[in-house]
Amino acid sequence: MYKQFLSILCAGGLMIATTGCDVEQTSEGRLPDVDVDAEPGAMPTYDVDTPDVDVSMEEKKVDVPDVDVDVDSKERTMSLPDVDVSLPKDE
Repeated sequence: MYKQFLSILCAGGLMIATTGCDVEQTSEGRLPDVDVDAEPGAMPTYDVDTPDVDVSMEEKKVDVPDVDVDVDSKERTMSLPDVDVSLPKDE
């Protein structure tokens, strides 16, 4: 159960991280001159605005199955992650 929750949380975080970026090309790339006195080429530069992610822990009550032979459950308080994502503003 914990591994499944962790994998779902990681998949969600990866989805947010890859879709929440704002990438703008700030300069064009160019190839080097072909003559003998060639100057080195230049890679394009990018201005990348990434989202701000705040992760904190908060106490919540959840039903946890009892480990006895019967199928009763007990309510327990657990620390669960609380994730807040602030996307960059469009300019």
